[in-house]
Amino acid sequence: MSDLGKKVIYQIYPKSFYDSNGDGVGDIPGIIKKIDYLKKLNIDMIWFNPFFVSPQNDNGYDIADYYKIDPRFGTMADFEELVAKLKENNIGVMLDMVLNHCSTENEWFKKALAGDEKYRKFFYLRKAKADGSLPTNWQSKFGGSAWAKFGDTDYYYLHLYDPTQADLDWHNPEVRKELFKVINFWRSKGVQGFRFDVINVTGKSENLVDSTDPVEEKSLYTDTPIVHQYLKEMNKESFGQDPDSVTVGEMSSTTIPNSIEYSNPNEHELSMVFTFHHLKVDYKNGEKWSKMPFDFMKLKQLFTEWQEKMDQGGGWNALFWDNHDQPWALTRFGNTGEFHEKSAEMLATATHFMRGTPYIYMGEELGMIDPDYHTIDDYVDIESKNAYKELLEKGMSEKEAFEIIKDKSRDNSRIPMHWDSSEYAGFSKVNPWLMPTDQERINVKDELDHGEIFNYYQKLIKIRKNEKLISDGHIKMFLKDDPQIFAYERHLDDSNEKLLIFTNFYEKEHSAILPEEYQGKDYELLLGNYDHGNGKLEKEISLKPYEALAIKIK
Repeated sequence: MSDLGKKVIYQIYPKSFYDSNGDGVGDIPGIIKKIDYLKKLNIDMIWFNPFFVSPQNDNGYDIADYYKIDPRFGTMADFEELVAKLKENNIGVMLDMVLNHCSTENEWFKKALAGDEKYRKFFYLRKAKADGSLPTNWQSKFGGSAWAKFGDTDYYYLHLYDPTQADLDWHNPEVRKELFKVINFWRSKGVQGFRFDVINVTGKSENLVDSTDPVEEKSLYTDTPIVHQYLKEMNKESFGQDPDSVTVGEMSSTTIPNSIEYSNPNEHELSMVFTFHHLKVDYKNGEKWSKMPFDFMKLKQLFTEWQEKMDQGGGWNALFWDNHDQPWALTRFGNTGEFHEKSAEMLATATHFMRGTPYIYMGEELGMIDPDYHTIDDYVDIESKNAYKELLEKGMSEKEAFEIIKDKSRDNSRIPMHWDSSEYAGFSKVNPWLMPTDQERINVKDELDHGEIFNYYQKLIKIRKNEKLISDGHIKMFLKDDPQIFAYERHLDDSNEKLLIFTNFYEKEHSAILPEEYQGKDYELLLGNYDHGNGKLEKEISLKPYEALAIKIK
């Protein structure tokens, strides 16, 4: 486990990283051109969002050909060059495997439509009920029914996501064999990391039944016991044969006991899990398309439960604030004005010292924030556009609905990487597929010249690689009831040394009484985002606005 604790993974959304050929879309040659920048951070691996052949109805998560690079991103030769050059710089490659569903443009689906019995068994095909209604009352996660008409037959096919994303039937051993073949093809290209998209919704029953309500509906196809069986088989037939493979499952609405089983090395399933509970603390009544300040106490409680219980059960967390599906954490949990740098550094400290493997989403190391768009037409994301329509149908004004989209759209983090302050942020020479904003104050060139956030991330990564307390240590939260401070301790079984982390989530200075066991202890400063030397802990600790402090005591 210790090696996993030393690694830091960087996420690149290829469409938005760097456009090398002037078509407004990022590409693989563009990533190759920026390897020197990536090397500066000292990351261990890069997770790439899908760049396989796709109609792009869901930004590449609708795969038409699992074995080919989409020409808009480059060629297989480009990919091979990318793997080789990253390897020269000791950076591994993690590919995104979308195995719950495939595009309706995929040849498997086309063959099924043409009547090929073998391929019809690849999908959930069901007839309407006796009364003519749909096979079940399930809803798609992108809105509307989860069933669509299967060509001109009297069948419907299941799509938990977009209608062009047909769910694959994992009960069929042929389906699993085909999907494991895909993983092994990319392993043969030198890929040792895999991120599995919504992998815990593959465990749908063969007998699909109506749900009684949305919560119960999720449980009919999410996190069911058979998923563990599938993962053990996938591990054995593919990446489990590589001693240094790194795998992560994106787990929708999962539980701690399941996540322990998914990620405990003795189970031979995955290296770690992505879970999202902590990113729903600004959902009003659990509803994503809503607006409310984040619930700090809930955030603390979730971090505490997941960190402590995963530790006790031998599971492993992927640590992250940002990804391609989330608005920027800095806009949600930090301060984009006066305390822009301090809050960016504080948020990074809060997760990077925890137990698990940290992920950095491209641009996070610059303190990127949500774009300042003015109309729904500025957005591209299908989920956001559907949600906007639904909010209007519910009787909201255009202004109210737009404010919510502005807060929660997935496009927030998909904006092009800001390389410089020019019109298209140095991402492209032409109008990009999504417009950048704020690049005049947040961009790579300025950050490397005189910024402090990038440099802070470099320090975080260096400390993780050198400090056993972080890579291998246990975790225990304290100051659990404090309304402003999130604090925890890291310790090892065989040492009296402890690492204490303090983070102030607000722009108000704040003091707290320390647990007695820490009072009067001499400490050594490991890292802080304000000037701070070594010293002695008093009875009380006082933190400045958005202060982060990591200290070692004996």
